[in-house]
Parts: sequence; C-alpha cells; structure tokens
Amino acid sequence: MPHTNPRFISRLTRNTLALILAGGRGSRLKHLTAWRSKPAVPFGGKFRIIDFPLSNCLNSGIRQIGVLTQYKAHSLILHIQKGWGFLRGEFGEFVELWPAQQRVAETAWYAGTADAVFQNLDIIRDHNPDYILVLAGDHIYKMDYGAMIAHHVESGADMTVGCLEVEVERAREFGVMSVDEENRVTSFAEKPDNPEPIPGTTDRCLASMGIYVFNKGFLFEQLFKDAGTPGSSHDFGKDIIPAVIKLYRVMAYTFRDPKSGEQSYWRDVGTLDAFWEANLELIGVTPPLNLYDKNWPIWTYQEQLPPAKFVFDDEDRRGMAVDSMVSGGCIISGATVRHSLLFSSVRANSYAEISDSVILPDVDIGRNCIIRNAVLDRYCQVPEGTQIGVDPEADRKAGFYVSEGGITLVTPEMLGQEANHVR
Repeated sequence: MPHTNPRFISRLTRNTLALILAGGRGSRLKHLTAWRSKPAVPFGGKFRIIDFPLSNCLNSGIRQIGVLTQYKAHSLILHIQKGWGFLRGEFGEFVELWPAQQRVAETAWYAGTADAVFQNLDIIRDHNPDYILVLAGDHIYKMDYGAMIAHHVESGADMTVGCLEVEVERAREFGVMSVDEENRVTSFAEKPDNPEPIPGTTDRCLASMGIYVFNKGFLFEQLFKDAGTPGSSHDFGKDIIPAVIKLYRVMAYTFRDPKSGEQSYWRDVGTLDAFWEANLELIGVTPPLNLYDKNWPIWTYQEQLPPAKFVFDDEDRRGMAVDSMVSGGCIISGATVRHSLLFSSVRANSYAEISDSVILPDVDIGRNCIIRNAVLDRYCQVPEGTQIGVDPEADRKAGFYVSEGGITLVTPEMLGQEANHVR
C-alpha cells in the first residue's frame, strides 16, 4: 500500500507517541537564553520555537505528545500550559510536560538525548504506542511526520533518521551519514572534523535533523543496552545510531518538498546571527517559510491584544512601518519602522527610527532612539535618545553584546533595569 494513502498514514500517526526534547540550554544564543531554554525563545512575531514541532505533530495527526524539559523551563512550561491545553484527554489526546524528575536514580538529571528518553520509559510503556517519534524542540520548519512514519513502516526499518542536505562547511555541526542505493544508513559520524560528502558531490553532506522514528520494542532494547554501556554519553547521535547501523535496519528519510522534490525549509536558529536572519527572512515578499499557510497553521498561545496602532501623520513625526511585520498590541507612535519584525506589545515613541531589527515582546523604545541591526530582548525599556547598532564599538562599551555578524543584542539587565526572569 503506498504511503500516500491517508487512511494508512492516519492509522500510523494515531498509534505514534511524539517526544519533543526541549531541555536545551542554547548557550550560543548568549543572553537570549539566560532565563529561558532555547525552545522557549520567541520567534516569528508571536510564536516560540517549540510551537513549530508541536504544530507539526498536530497537523500530522499526532495527538499524543510528551515534552521533555530540563534547563530553565519555567517560561516554556507556562507557554505550553496556556497555549497547548486544548487537546481532549477523553479521546486519548494530550501534550504532557515531562520534567527531569530523577525517575531512574536520585542524582541523575538527563545526561543526553537518549538518557532523557530512557528515564521516561515507564511513562512511554504506560502509553503503549506502536511507534515513537523523537524530535528536537529547537528548530524552525514545517514537516508532515506522517509521511516519514509511513516510510519507516514500508521500508521495514527498525529506526528511521530524518535528514537534509547541508554544505560541507556547516556539516561539522551535525551528525553526518552515508546511505546506500535504498537509503539504508551505512555510516554515521556525530559532528565530524572531515564530513564525508554525498557521492557525486564535493560540497554537500547528508545531515541528521535530530528526528528519529523507532519501533517501540527496538527503542526499549537499545536504550537499556546503552544505559548499561560504560563510557557512553547516552546520546542518540554519538552512541545509539553508530551502535545499531551495522546490525539493524536503519533508514534515512530525506526532508524534501513533496511537490517540487527540492530541499524543504529548515533552520537551526542556534546563534544570534542565525536567529536575527531567520526572523527577518519572514518579512520578505515571498519568504522561504510561509506563516500564512492555512493548510499548515502554526499554533501558539497568544494574549488577547488589540490590533497594532500607528499614530501621528506629521511631516516630521509619522507613525509608520515599511517592509515589516508588526504584531498585535503594538503602538507605533510617531516612529519609523523599516525592515523589522516587532513582537507583541512593542511601543515605539516619537522620532524613533528602527531598522533591520528584531524587537521581542513588551519592549518600550523611547523618543529619538535609533535602533539598527539589533535584537532587543523582552521587557527592555530603551531610554530616550539611545543609539543601538549604530557604532558596534560604542555598543560594546555600553555593555551590549555584539555578534560576529555585527548584530547587537540588548537585554534589560544590560540597560541596568530590574530583570523579569519569566521570559
């Protein structure tokens, strides 16, 4: 039966438990993850990063989801409780929060991705799924997991690894694999110094997305084996996959657009430069990620806010935004916004100029401020006349963080303001 058959796929997704690994520290995002985990970082004007894998599950017909949390998870937990509590438990649907709770040993926090799942095997066993879908909680993409699960079943795989093509230079940040003519994985190296290119190319590698489908029994067997292996880092990429590829059927599933066959959109917004760039991509005329796709909505928790408002229309004081995205609750009061993305409840006051910047929620930008090439964290109250992103050296002297790409990050603490740690 072809895996495009909707009834076939819906039967598989109904019996799949998705586990979203959302405990990541995200240290390369610098101060953006000082008080929140990477999956809780705001993205795209009104969302958080975790909303993308969660929405993918929902849109794929997977309604049993566990979210595994660990590092500074409070804002992530609040977000999921407020925005993802609409599934009906009486129908067997849920989004459950699984914090690190030392279920295996009293001193054991999650040591690696595989260990995070291992420590929750008793909960997984109680849910009794046929298939387990393991997802990273910190990437931006839209993907139908149903097609991947169907490919897993039809190919007779014990484990399937979602993958995409990346440039050799970037491949050092990923798990890199080689496959044979039927897409069976023949080798796997986690973050190799010399990544092996795809046969026939010199500049592209096949990289793991951190997405795995397992048969339940196979996953249990391998996690118990790994837990008892001395010296293991208890990680899927470093330990589990290399240990099973020669003995079992591990298949690769390439993430492509089903219509065009081309590489689908996927972003790891793991650095400040990547975060800034991916957000500003969204405001293009034809952005690579379509947030207006009614067939694949991204769900989230959103406060009930009034529409964005633009006030004053004088020659020297006009509230306006051009080539920008402006979220609900914003007030552009005689300020000019160009090629920027403003999250909810941002206020930009008279004569302020904002360009090429990402402004997170609840920021107040004072009069006569100039903001360029910047990311302002939530709750920043920018004093009147402040210049950010105009002179990188001056930004550094002011205590702001300036990235390798020249993007300036400002947090309330850097402005000497009392921090709200629930971000």
